[in-house]
Amino acid sequence: MQFAINRLDMSGVDAFAASAARAESHGWDYGLIPCSPLLVRDPYVLLAFAARATERVVLGTLLDTPVIRHPAAIASAIATVAELAPGRTLLGLGVGDTAVRLNGLAPARVATLERAVDAIRALLEGRELDVGAARPARLRHAPSATANVPVWVAAQGPRALRMAGARADGVFIRVGTDPRNITRAYHQVREGARDAGRRVDDVRIGAIFHVGYDEDASRAETLGKAIAAGYYEYSPYLFDAIGMEWRGTDVEELKRRVFPDFHHARDLLAAGRAVDFLPRAAADAFALRGSFADIAQQLERALDVDVPIEIVLPHPMLAPDTAIDYLAEFAHRVIAPARR
Repeated sequence: MQFAINRLDMSGVDAFAASAARAESHGWDYGLIPCSPLLVRDPYVLLAFAARATERVVLGTLLDTPVIRHPAAIASAIATVAELAPGRTLLGLGVGDTAVRLNGLAPARVATLERAVDAIRALLEGRELDVGAARPARLRHAPSATANVPVWVAAQGPRALRMAGARADGVFIRVGTDPRNITRAYHQVREGARDAGRRVDDVRIGAIFHVGYDEDASRAETLGKAIAAGYYEYSPYLFDAIGMEWRGTDVEELKRRVFPDFHHARDLLAAGRAVDFLPRAAADAFALRGSFADIAQQLERALDVDVPIEIVLPHPMLAPDTAIDYLAEFAHRVIAPARR
């Protein structure tokens, strides 16, 4: 089992590089970065500096999207990072969420993402690509075979999961912590791989879990409800799939109060209080929450599924008044004991 963190210090270029080095020293296997032009400095510049500051940790995006960047620009940027970190670079793609909505854009259609995955993989492998120009496109600085850049897709909807199974090197499943949703999502990845004539075992699997850390059980439950609401506002079928109902204020009304959405609200406790009508079971089904001891036990239960998860990404969701070195504390209090 390997662990990835996608919340390194993004306050500056040097800070990010130092944070990636700290993650490496604390035993994290992956240091990833979100791509949101209005909120985060250029991810590929930050990754390049982190490549110079590290030796082992795998660096990459989670996630970039063809809505913000053209596939050729994405391929060129990650190939440049791969020159600095050969063999330890990853490209994570997705339809886009908050990053595109903040720019007044809509997330990519699954078909658009599929074409981007195919194009980027072809360019990174040095293959010619017919783009309708005078000559086929080809990435002049494509990585060598030893510096190969795997293309992953983060997905939660059935169509996106099947597409990822058919096209991507790996899939980050993002459906919460309930084993039923995790297992169902994996089966959809498998279906996509089989339908495309691929070996199912060739598609690597990761899992994204949102973590509502707080030593106070009541506050942790409130964070968990905010996390659950974040899943419901964009993917209500995840509730339906486990027989859970939304019995409270209409989510469209709540969207006008919580900005930009439940997973990215500045005050997650306030966001959680707005959906206090949700049962505790909702927090259990979509979040790892509580103390680190609680989180470790919940993580073990979430992973007790017949799914070959090799990368776990515990995404921190903290209250605004929580002061903690999450990178170090999670590594020492959850990752290290799990490995022992």
